[in-house]
Amino acid sequence: MSPGQTKPQDGLSNKKWPVKTCLLCNSTRFYYLFSSADQRVVRCNDCGLVFLNPQPADEELSVIFDKKNSAGADGGKASPSAKSCLSEIRRYRGSSTGRLLAIGYNSDFQAEAQTEGWQVTRIETSPADSGPSLAGLPPEQFDLCVISNVIGLARSPLGFLREIHRVLKTGGILFIATPSIDAWQALFLRQKRMEFHAEDLAYFDRQTIQTALFISDFRDVIVQPAGTDRLMVFSRKTEARPQQILSVIVPAFNEAKTFQALMDALLQKELPGLQMEIIVVESKSTDGTRELALKYQNHPRVKLVLEESPRGKGHAVRAGFRSATGDYVLIQDADLEYDLEDYDALVEELVSGRRAFVLGSRHGGHNVMKMRQFAGQRGLSLIFNSGHWFFTTLINVLFLQRLRDPFTMYKVFRRDCLFGLEFECNRFDFDYELLVKLVRKGYPPLELPVNYRSRSYDDGKKVRMFRDPLNWLKVLLWLRWIKIDPMSVAESSRPHPPK
Repeated sequence: MSPGQTKPQDGLSNKKWPVKTCLLCNSTRFYYLFSSADQRVVRCNDCGLVFLNPQPADEELSVIFDKKNSAGADGGKASPSAKSCLSEIRRYRGSSTGRLLAIGYNSDFQAEAQTEGWQVTRIETSPADSGPSLAGLPPEQFDLCVISNVIGLARSPLGFLREIHRVLKTGGILFIATPSIDAWQALFLRQKRMEFHAEDLAYFDRQTIQTALFISDFRDVIVQPAGTDRLMVFSRKTEARPQQILSVIVPAFNEAKTFQALMDALLQKELPGLQMEIIVVESKSTDGTRELALKYQNHPRVKLVLEESPRGKGHAVRAGFRSATGDYVLIQDADLEYDLEDYDALVEELVSGRRAFVLGSRHGGHNVMKMRQFAGQRGLSLIFNSGHWFFTTLINVLFLQRLRDPFTMYKVFRRDCLFGLEFECNRFDFDYELLVKLVRKGYPPLELPVNYRSRSYDDGKKVRMFRDPLNWLKVLLWLRWIKIDPMSVAESSRPHPPK
């Protein structure tokens, strides 16, 4: 019996399996979406997974599978062609071949893969356990696993992915072709969408499929559209750590007044179940900040990156990304505007599997015009708060979001979200670039309220009142129209064997 389920309900002719907790995040908060025939579809209020509840029992699934098979080998579900799949897999992993496990693909795919040099083991889907069983396969045997129209069949998607993880070699590749619940057909047609099938127990979108892979210890995830209503998903097996790590990136430039107090507080901070690595990127300060940072260079929890010249906060954070090894990343300015006690709530959303990207919204964003209050400088406060309202509205319109505080320093996300992204901005415009590229890659953020105490120019604020807003406007228009192509970035950055 899979986690989150109970025995078939009495009075339902042994045909229904109630689901008590979400199949991904174990939440009990899900709500009814719609019904199709006698199948009831719900959505998890925390992670967003869409699934049947209750599920059909094995007997009912057998009947459904028999009807599907009588309609045709694939039951009406289209998959990307063998050639297109294998071509994209080569872009992701390189041209080498090896042992391939194919689940849900037909003999035509097997023949095409063998032509390219793969040793193929093919497994058919099975109605007996609502998904193929890999129990008979020895561990760490395959270089590549490809699955088509299968992930939604498993009573426990995480259990199925962990079985695939078991039979893949370390660094092995998992390729998934699956319907997408956030395609326009699903959004507008709902239960009438072409890809709704009674045997599918769960339906994934860009965010939930990546969450499932992350929980199952797959990384370097890239999701690409395949047609109008399907996804191609690429990922790589990694080994589970005994304890997860949070990387806290601290860009520091001319913050001598607050730097030591911040570092001492960070080093005292404990997060249950997490280790913490602190990455200080010092940008050649002129007020003694570098000398303070050097005092921590031998601390076991601190990595110190020394830049040769000040090139902006964005450049420093990008340097911090290159040094980060954690499962999660949090950006922490070297001033004391934000409260470290908010870490627990922000990180908990990631660790629980409910979200991949969280923003710490200042004052909850409820009253933008009171967000920044500078003592004796009401005019300056009005200018900054009006600018915040303008740029927030612009971001929401350009990128179809409903954010209240997209510019918060507290941006917390799974480090794997950065895979396949390149960043170019060096100053405060990097906040915009990071936010938008994560959103466009498929990680809509969750906003949580945090504590915030604004500082003025007298206290060290570095935003330039005229130059920076003009640059932000230019960057937002650039981000609206550039192409975000993680596969091309991953392909170009992959080491190529010598000729």
